[in-house]
Amino acid sequence: MKKQFIYYSLTLLVLLLASCQEKRTPETFEIGNKTFLLNNEPFIIKAAEIHYPRIPEKYWEHRIEMCKALGMNTICLYIFWNIHEPVEGQFDFSGNNDVAKFCKLAQKHGMYVILRPGPYVCAEWEMGGLPWWLLKKKDIKLRDNDPYFMEKTRLYMEQVGKQLADMQLSKGGNVLMVQVENEYGAYNENKEYIAAMRDIVRESGFDEVSLFQCDWSSNFKKNGLDDLLWTINFGAGANIENQFKSLQEARPETPLMCSEFWSGWFDHWGAKHETRSSATLVSGLKEMLDRNISFSLYMTHGGTSFAHWAGGNNPPFTPTCTTYDYDAPIGESGNVTPKYFEIRELLAGYLPEETFLPAIPDSISTIAIPEIVLEEKAYLLEQLPDPKMVQDIQSMEFFDQGWGSILYRTKLPASEEPQLLKITEVKDWAIVFIDGQPVGVLDRVQGQSSLTIPPVQEGAVLDIFVEAMGRVNFGKSIYDWKGITEKVELTGGKETVDLKGWQVYTFPSDYNSTKRFEFSKDSGEKTGPALYRASFNLDKTGDTFIDMSHWNKGMVYINGHNIGRYWKIGPQQTLYMPGCWLKKGKNEIVVLEMQTPEVSSLQGLRQPILDVNQVKEIQKHRTPGETLDLADERPVYSGSFQPGNGWQSVSFNKPYSCRYFALEALNSQKNDDFASVAELEILSEDGKRISRQNWSIVYADSEETVAANNTALNVFDLQESTIWHTAYSETKDKFPHAIVIDLGKEQTITGFEYLPRMEENYPGMIRDFRIYLKTTPFSISK
Repeated sequence: MKKQFIYYSLTLLVLLLASCQEKRTPETFEIGNKTFLLNNEPFIIKAAEIHYPRIPEKYWEHRIEMCKALGMNTICLYIFWNIHEPVEGQFDFSGNNDVAKFCKLAQKHGMYVILRPGPYVCAEWEMGGLPWWLLKKKDIKLRDNDPYFMEKTRLYMEQVGKQLADMQLSKGGNVLMVQVENEYGAYNENKEYIAAMRDIVRESGFDEVSLFQCDWSSNFKKNGLDDLLWTINFGAGANIENQFKSLQEARPETPLMCSEFWSGWFDHWGAKHETRSSATLVSGLKEMLDRNISFSLYMTHGGTSFAHWAGGNNPPFTPTCTTYDYDAPIGESGNVTPKYFEIRELLAGYLPEETFLPAIPDSISTIAIPEIVLEEKAYLLEQLPDPKMVQDIQSMEFFDQGWGSILYRTKLPASEEPQLLKITEVKDWAIVFIDGQPVGVLDRVQGQSSLTIPPVQEGAVLDIFVEAMGRVNFGKSIYDWKGITEKVELTGGKETVDLKGWQVYTFPSDYNSTKRFEFSKDSGEKTGPALYRASFNLDKTGDTFIDMSHWNKGMVYINGHNIGRYWKIGPQQTLYMPGCWLKKGKNEIVVLEMQTPEVSSLQGLRQPILDVNQVKEIQKHRTPGETLDLADERPVYSGSFQPGNGWQSVSFNKPYSCRYFALEALNSQKNDDFASVAELEILSEDGKRISRQNWSIVYADSEETVAANNTALNVFDLQESTIWHTAYSETKDKFPHAIVIDLGKEQTITGFEYLPRMEENYPGMIRDFRIYLKTTPFSISK
């Protein structure tokens, strides 16, 4: 009886303590005169952006403690619609999706929270956070007043409200602010839509908290609502005075906040690993703190885009790596970096008197895993699921498939000559087989959509195995249907043949879909998409990095967890494997390989490999010896840019019809050898910016690809913080510098806009220039 009494007394005590913890004292947060007010006292938001789906649930508290020890007082986070509603009408806020638990852990450690629920979030995340099933409605208008889109958004926000509305500051929670949409000025101008989104956020329960919208300094006025706080996004090195100039002119009394201060940048497959200067980052943070400017450090900890969640940019199509390391102060595995210590030292100097930063939490231990040989195999094309029959080609979404791979099969007519197989459109990477034999690969990243096939007999079987990579997460290209979207044609004979009568087989990318395959120890020389499987034993667990440098392209599953995509082209060669997903004793690994590995073995390393490219050279837009020949060309405009940051607009004296646009830079504002462009826009006959979705670079005389990813593609990648810069690390090419853009089709234009780099001293800014326009290609001599 005595033991029972003690047991029940302790239980009651625990329940009472839990109840006390839940009933927090309400606080206040207001938009004051040039400052935020927390409980009526001036408050500078020092927010750390981290994303709960990019961190294993068991590590959430560790990462929050890392942010606290860095000197932050707030956690800023996106809420990802598509991870919470992967199937229409089925919501999941459990386990690694339990965003309420994440926010409560932040409160446990004295951290406030800023919520960014979208519905669109970008974040280099699949489709910018929008669920793929929206694309099943072919005529849908995303991020617009489309009734279907708005209704689905409303239902999603209602679910978010059920999870988090009770965590507003006024109710004893820790939610300071909630964002409405995300960087909408870079997408469209539609205040009616933003107002509707504001109302949906409020109606979902966030009616006692400050709402805000974020955008770039160049476009925040397009959609700015009078009753919302306006914040600005920009990166390390930006001219901070200039970034806030227009906002201060429009709202002299508003508190200033950089809602995304980019600490680094994200990696694309086939490009160099991105890094940013820590000295520049720290200098920018210090300037903002000294000027009473709040900030959110994007990212403080990037983490990992596990499974299929990494997105992509367009134009051009550049899928994002699995790692979201971001060169952030807290590394991908939660490790402390030199950048972390520099920021911590800075922020320690801005604490109240007699206040100290908490100790830095211990890092998660790492382990090495000896070589694992994967002897068991299952070839996907030998164990096909039941087919779906269609006459005309259809995208993956038509077959109710969101992610993974898809096989299209039909029969070919006889041909005694080679023919051109043309696919419109292949998204995103495909192997083509004839009668089971591979005849070529098509890669959207390389702009490949056709290949020559050999002569065939009547009834030869054509297989097109398509792997979908991440859907585009930024700009108008978020309408990114996967698989083959329109048609497959054969040309080379008397007429073009539109192939019909397809058998379609779907291969989802989730782990459960691998269970239906039968594995065997095959020692043959077969090629093609296959699953490789093995088990391995561990005496102890810890974080590790799976070395995939001897494999080609695919995904890795360990103990049922899809830890993401690998691709031999790099720069990422390892996949982060959280130790909390490993087990002492027996573990299972399954590799989905699209081609054939060099060796069917791998190992776990204690350090990641994030900067090894296995392509011969980062793609440039000029081969050695090529020169743009403008000797016989006449410029349509010659002029000079004024020194300074921000957009500059140039109007021609009349409209011109052209397809090819050439900018020739004659010198720079600094009288050095360098030219740079952050963004270019070309103006239509009515003075509006034309679509850049189908642009391509024909020629660039010089590009820096060794020290940084400063290729000419950056002039229309929709990112103001990425640039085209002429070479400076290995060679220093002389003026004049030139780039030629193919607009994709002939258009009538009346001018263009030029954005130099955002830094205070605008390095590489062009001074004098000439513009050439043609309907036919420019001459490039070799």
